[in-house]
Amino acid sequence: MPKLWSGLASGAIDAAAEDFNRSIRVDSRMYRQDILGSIAHAKMLAAQNIITPEDAEAIVNGLNGILSDIDGGRLTIDPEAEDIHTFVEQTLTERVGEPGKRLHTARSRNDQVALDTRLYLRERVGTTAELLRGMLRTLCQRAGEAKSMVMPGYTHLQRAQPVTMGHHLMAYAMMFSRDLGRLWDAAERMNVSPIGCCALAGTTYDTDRELEAALLGFDSVSANSLDGVSDRDFCVELGAALSLIMTHLSRLSEEIVLWSSWEFRFIRLSDAYSTGSSIMPQKKNPDMAELTRGKTGRVYGDLMALLTVLKGLPLAYNKDMQEDKELIFDAFDTVDACLTVTAPMLGTMTLLPENMRRAAAAGFINATDLADYLVGRGMPFRTAYKLTGELVADCTKAGATLEDLPLEAYKAKSELFDADLYDAINIDNCLMRRTSLGGPAPESVERQIEYILEQIQ
Repeated sequence: MPKLWSGLASGAIDAAAEDFNRSIRVDSRMYRQDILGSIAHAKMLAAQNIITPEDAEAIVNGLNGILSDIDGGRLTIDPEAEDIHTFVEQTLTERVGEPGKRLHTARSRNDQVALDTRLYLRERVGTTAELLRGMLRTLCQRAGEAKSMVMPGYTHLQRAQPVTMGHHLMAYAMMFSRDLGRLWDAAERMNVSPIGCCALAGTTYDTDRELEAALLGFDSVSANSLDGVSDRDFCVELGAALSLIMTHLSRLSEEIVLWSSWEFRFIRLSDAYSTGSSIMPQKKNPDMAELTRGKTGRVYGDLMALLTVLKGLPLAYNKDMQEDKELIFDAFDTVDACLTVTAPMLGTMTLLPENMRRAAAAGFINATDLADYLVGRGMPFRTAYKLTGELVADCTKAGATLEDLPLEAYKAKSELFDADLYDAINIDNCLMRRTSLGGPAPESVERQIEYILEQIQ
């Protein structure tokens, strides 16, 4: 297939160099965006009397035919084409003749690829956002079911204070809700049209960039032609948002791995989202969670590679920027794959509240409540803290819990203790009293669920 840039060059490019230069394997997925962008460009050229209405009609009809044929499997994208822009333009010219040669008036592949990339990523944001909404709906559903299931809350992976599984799951819902907001924020900043910037210095043609941008659903046009073709900060920003999604997916996956182990046994994964061992018949492996945890590094790598590609580039366009698409496409593909399996994995897992409750009872997670009981009776918190620590140490030596200690043992430490202390340190009561905004009490979890569901309507 002839090169769009043939003319000055007279010698043939080396075969290995040509393959090295070719981007069709990556950018062919943008065929729809390239065609829709070209249709808008043809309409703008005609509106500005740069090409005739007849030529514009031939171009638009030809492009629509190419789109229909690719979608319908009647036209295969040539893997030997240099890029998707070359393939579409040359296929168009083969079909409609001279009008096809007029399409590239007042644009360059530099602004064309920037346009296609923004259009494609705008669509991908919508897909990922819907997957995040699905994740949030699943988390809210499971949190509602588990709003009264007492479990230990942890710091340093040590049992700390009583929470519920519902409260724990809603913590992740808050994280993914922010991730959704970051995606939309990045998409809004990205929704600026670069078409009309041409190679770097605009054009001498009387173009209407605002019309072309409006036809393609952009909010505005880039205000500097050099910037419009030479930055990919929108890819970096999306890569950062995707990396944070993976951070939260990875943390949740780590919890799934822990909770499904025999040491915790808070949950049991569905057979549909776990695997077995080739040699140990008793094992049920949380492979989907582990793979998600592992793929996090892949998305981080895409982000770091994007930053590294851009860091030393002078203005305007440089061929290094051809690397941007493979990286950001891979990041989106990876995040979408992880969300696609994680949400139903959470939705189908079996919760084991008896095991959660047993763990909560054995970890002295009501110690803070015991100290608070003494504070309520006038003891300074630091004094109450020290005395409670001594009681925990006594229980540890005796193999007992705070609930097991007789009242006489408490009174030996302080006369402030009375029989009502047992009500104060009852695990369920400890939980129910934590009604502060954002806390683990069931009614608080219900408010958190309502908040998230309102966010994703």
